[in-house]
Amino acid sequence: MDEDAMDDYLSQLRWMPQTGLLDGLDDRVMNALALRRRESSMAQRFMVLSAFISLGGGALAGISMSEAAVAARPLSPFAPAMALAPSALLDPR
Repeated sequence: MDEDAMDDYLSQLRWMPQTGLLDGLDDRVMNALALRRRESSMAQRFMVLSAFISLGGGALAGISMSEAAVAARPLSPFAPAMALAPSALLDPR
């Protein structure tokens, strides 16, 4: 569509009676807002449910551990005996 045809079309639209273009617009907007509010509410409920499930699973896994966690010994024969010693000079051997 060239520029002159577009101008003619827009001028025709300006002078034409606008019948039914905005009928029901308020209802459509309010329905869309209500739908968005319901979706947001459901998303928040789902997030709370997933948080409780993950926290419950973590608590259950923590309780079901029968042995205490122990730090692994270093595999290198040159590592100091004390894992928290800042240097090998503080090794008590």
